[in-house]
Parts: sequence; C-alpha cells; structure tokens
Amino acid sequence: MAAPGLSTYEAFVALHGAALSASAVPARYWPSLWHKLEDEVFDAGECFGIMQVEEVEEEEGDKEDMKEKTKKRINPRSKLCYKVIVTNENGLKAANPNSIFLIDHAWTYRMEHASHQLRQVPGLLHRMASLMDTDFHGEVPDERVVDQVLEDMWRYNQTYQLSHGTAEEKVPVWYIMDEFGSRIQHSDDPTFAMAPLFYMPQQIAYTVLWPLRDLDTGEEVTRDFAYGETDCLIRKCRLLPWFPGEVQEIDPFTREPSDEYYQAILNENKEKLPVSIKPPGYAKDKVFKVYTDLQQVLQNLTHSRFEFTDSEEEADIIYSFSHFKDYRKLSEERPHVMLNQFPCENLLTVKDCLAHISRRVGGSEGPKWLPRTFSLHTELPQFISYFQLRERRGKDNHWICKPWNLARSLDTYVTKSLPSIIRQRESSPKVVSKYIENPVLFNLEDTGLVKFDIRYIVLLRSLKPLKVYVYDVFWLRFSNRPFSLDDLDDYEKHFTVMNYAPRIPLKQIHCSEFVPLFEKQYPECSWQSVEEEIFKAFRELFQAACAKPAPLGICDYPSSRASRAAYAIDLMLKWDTSSNGKQFMQPQILEVNFNPDCDRACRYHPSFFDDVFSTLFLDDPNSCHVTSIV
Repeated sequence: MAAPGLSTYEAFVALHGAALSASAVPARYWPSLWHKLEDEVFDAGECFGIMQVEEVEEEEGDKEDMKEKTKKRINPRSKLCYKVIVTNENGLKAANPNSIFLIDHAWTYRMEHASHQLRQVPGLLHRMASLMDTDFHGEVPDERVVDQVLEDMWRYNQTYQLSHGTAEEKVPVWYIMDEFGSRIQHSDDPTFAMAPLFYMPQQIAYTVLWPLRDLDTGEEVTRDFAYGETDCLIRKCRLLPWFPGEVQEIDPFTREPSDEYYQAILNENKEKLPVSIKPPGYAKDKVFKVYTDLQQVLQNLTHSRFEFTDSEEEADIIYSFSHFKDYRKLSEERPHVMLNQFPCENLLTVKDCLAHISRRVGGSEGPKWLPRTFSLHTELPQFISYFQLRERRGKDNHWICKPWNLARSLDTYVTKSLPSIIRQRESSPKVVSKYIENPVLFNLEDTGLVKFDIRYIVLLRSLKPLKVYVYDVFWLRFSNRPFSLDDLDDYEKHFTVMNYAPRIPLKQIHCSEFVPLFEKQYPECSWQSVEEEIFKAFRELFQAACAKPAPLGICDYPSSRASRAAYAIDLMLKWDTSSNGKQFMQPQILEVNFNPDCDRACRYHPSFFDDVFSTLFLDDPNSCHVTSIV
C-alpha cells in the first residue's frame, strides 16, 4: 500500500525499489519503467527485430554415429538460429532514460505442474514446440513432443521466487519469455542485461531489458546466460545446458568443507555460542515451569512435574518452535534454563550440512546410510563430473533435487536431466541426492508394490556423554501408486508425503500392524535385524555430528545440561549387495527435522509428550516408551 501523501511514482519506488536495486537496474530508467508498467507499453518492436539464420552444427564422432543421432531427433532438419538486432535507425543510447523495455512471459508455471499444463492448456504445447524449434503436427498432444519440450525448456527457463506468503507460495516460479525474449542469445560480453520484476499492483511478472552500452543499428542484442558469475569453472558448468561439454578434469569425490565454511554458517545464522557454566542441580521432586508456543505440547503434556507458564522470563524450560539464537546471553543471565534445541544443530537439520558432516563416517563418498549428495551451490563441478562418470559407465542417473531447508517435499523433484539439475541452482538453494532406484517396496492391498518411508522420533539428551533415545513407535508413509522408474512427475508414485495434499488419499498403517505384514512379505528379513541397522545409522550420525567442537559440530551447551532436543529422522530402505553377492536391506537417511509435526503421535499415543519430557528433562527414560541406542 502507498503511504499517504506519496505520489504514484514514489509509491512504485517504495514497492519495487529494493528489487530493482538488487537486479542492478539503473535508477535513470525507473520513471520510464513505471510508465510502461502502468500503461502496459510493450515497445521493444520499435527498436528491435528478430533475424533468422541457419547454423551448421559441428559435432564430433564418425558419420554412422551422426546418422544415428539425427534419426533420434524429433526435428532432424538443419538447426535454425535466431538473433535479435537493433533496428532503430538511430541506434540505442544507454543514457536515454527510455531505453528500458518490458518482455512478456509466454508460460509461467511451477515445476510440479509443467507436464500437466503442456497436455491440458490449449495451444501451450504448440507454442512451446514452435518456440523451441520442435516439430509438432496435429491437435492432439504427442507424448514424444511433450517429453522433448520438457527436456529442451531448460535452455529457455528463467526463475523468480516470491519473498512473502506461505511456504507453498514461496516455491520458485519458472517462466519462459515470449518469442522476442527467448530469441536473445548468449554472449560472454553482453550488450544487454535483463531481470524479472514482479509488478505488485497487477500481480504479474515481467522481464525487464536494458542496454549496458550504446548500440548502433544492426548490432546484436545479447545477454549473459550466467550473468554475474566470475569463476571460470562455475561459468563453464552453468553454461553446459547451452554449450555441452565434459568436466572430466574435476575430481568427483567431495571432501568435508573447511573450518571457515562452518564459521561462516554460524555467522550467517547469527547464533551466539554459550559460555561455559557449572550446571545447576535440581530437587528430585521439582516441578518445572514450561514456556512453549507449541499447541501440541500445551494440549498433550500432562505430567505432574511440569506446569505451563505464559512468562518466558520465569520458565525453567523453553520449548520453542522457532530457532533460538543468543545462547551466550541465556547462559550468562539464566544458566538454569533448559532448551529444546542445541547450538549449531542446523548441521543435522539442513540438508547440505547433513551431507557434509556425514562424510566424517564414510569419507568422500559418504556413509552407506546416506544417498550420495552434492550441494549445487558449492559442489556443482563435482556433481557434474560424477553424473557424467556414471553416464559413461552406464549406471542409473536418476537424482532428486531438494531445497536445503524445506520439508513436506516442497520444491522437490526427481529427474535424470543434467541441464534441469544445473538450472535448479538458480532457484532456491538446493542439494541433489542420488535417487533410490531400487527401494524396498511394500505390497499394499488393492494398490501393489509401493514406496514407503519411515519416521522415527529421536531424542538427543546430551552430547558429553552422548545419550540418544528412540521413541518406540515409528510412523509410516506410503506412495499411492506402484513404483517404477518412469513418470517422474507423478507425485503419488514417487513421493510419500500425502497428508498435506488436498484430495489425495492417505494410507496409514500403524507400526504394530506393519511389522508382521513386512516380515510376511520378506520372510528372510526380521524387522529386528532391520531396526538394528537403522539404529546403527542413527548412532553413527550423531557421533559424526558431535565429533568436532562448535561450530564444526553440535555445541555442547554446557556439560549438556541446558540443551536437549527431539528430532524426526525420515528414512527409506534400499536393496544393496554385499561382497559375497547377497542382497540386504540398507537404511537410507533422507533428512532430519527439527520440531516435527507430532499430531499423529499425540492422537494415537496420548503419553507421547509425557515420555519425551520425562526422558529429556527428568532423566527418567525407564518408565517411558523409548529405547536407548547410545
């Protein structure tokens, strides 16, 4: 909303100035941009034209290989190349405040909807195929054409992300510019820059185009597809979707980051580590005052030795949904207060950090219980090298891209397209993990063999000594459709999180029912032996997480008296092969969640939070439904 007394242009700057500055749009263009947005002026046609040229593709390989590749192409004709040139007879002056242009978007979508929209939106597939120079005949969508567009679109895709709204609304948006914007080619020395702008009054996104220097008539309009990237290796990697090549010179094996990397994470999170204090003692019958903002705790904690308070200042225990930051102040001023979280626990709960610290167990390839994982932000060259190595060896190359710090499978995608994964780096921070292509499946009646995952609630009581407990009840989630390595955009086939999706069936089986069914389906595998391997993986994970002092590991706050925490660990089982050729079930840890949703736990096990609090804060696990694993 515009503040009272502000002109309309000032209101525009108040709303969009930060975004324009972040995109380095020169302020001299802002008034003209405002007018063009307000009046929907698309005047690029007065200054530019599209020129079509035929380009000869030079490819390496013998003639027979080239013939075979040509046969496989949907559109085997000569490659057409488009260039945008300045057609205004006076050229274009960068100093002219009107030298800024709006580009419309031909297709805006979120990843999970792309395939459906191409099949269902009238005219969309035809327009995209034409824009991408893919043959399309007839009115009925051709599945081959749909697949080709889904592959080729990564040479045209751009992205932006809304900064406000729900978690679902903040999922990155992808878009393809209209025919004019999509014809602008790459140059390492570009003549123009462009950036997306979400125009709030209309709730519409446009792309903004402006010159970086003066141009004469006939000069080409170009942009840098890896704009702002100065590292030569990263530039090469980011440009691979347009200019394919090998990165065999890069070692695909990843090492644990430097100490400075972890220190930078601590600084970015603005956490202040606690000072060393002598832990206080408590009377055996003390009633602890609990301050919490979690409704599930307020509604389900009934143990007589805990009472709630509305005052955080008088609390003995702070059980908070939000992350605590200033441990130093708390340790100095209120050393008796206990918390439901540890300093630096993000090393467990953020996916790239989880992969980093896990390498302390398994070396550069990581432990057997974690899928091979790369950070697209810091390990893109290593990932590409590893992907291409697997490709040369004929190994499965399905991968799953996940945001560092989102749950519920939001903004998470399965793909075997290298260009798609590379371009994901431009959206929210992500890791890419090897997709489990050979999961242990569960035979659901009336459905068939489906994927499933398992959630354990793990209680970290202390670090020195390390004390870890697992809640005796675990939870299961199932896919709704039989598993196969195809239809990668079929959410109900490849994902198990169904409880947040409207109108999607949710299959629930209690663990007490699941175990005998599982053992009947896999008589050679007792659940006890499977669970022993799961708990072994948990032990190794927490040992790795506290193997080094903070900020390289979880912080011992102090003498483990103040901090303790409950985490949800999600995992799957996959088939692996031992050295003697025998198949076995290998646990695969997927993620660790802070403050998990415990609705089902409370609904079916009313004593859940009594057990959690007794174990963590009273040191009384013997009367609780928990098992010590360390």
